[in-house]
Amino acid sequence: MKAKSLNSKKTQNLKPKCVRDIKNLVCHCSATAKNTPIEAIKKYWRENLGWKAVGYHRIIKSNGEIVQLAPDEAITNGVAKHNSNSLHVCYIGGKTTDDRTPAQKAAMERVLREWLAKYPKARIIGHRDFPGVKKACPQFSAEKEYGYLYTA
Repeated sequence: MKAKSLNSKKTQNLKPKCVRDIKNLVCHCSATAKNTPIEAIKKYWRENLGWKAVGYHRIIKSNGEIVQLAPDEAITNGVAKHNSNSLHVCYIGGKTTDDRTPAQKAAMERVLREWLAKYPKARIIGHRDFPGVKKACPQFSAEKEYGYLYTA
């Protein structure tokens, strides 16, 4: 399934940056209910956090649909102090536990495979695994879950 792009003014205003040295492929959960609309998540970023850019490059709905929020060249707000060299993918859900659907797991694997093909030296890591991060996001060990992709 190919990533669909949301054509909103905020997404269109994201100007691609120069080619970046991608070191991290970061997995996230939205920490919301599984049926939370993407627009509600984006509104929270704008109105509650004051972000001008989105939090992730791609977000995955419970049915496995991959939606592109920002081009890979853009810097997003996924992990403080680590965004310039990271790409971020998020599944909707994960409020208190890893509740990914099989479709979300497969979609996350597709995104990570695509990125690893472009950035073979990048590491797969969960938001929670960065130094100083005190949250459970993405509610699972990204390195353990998708580490096999390094040799695939």
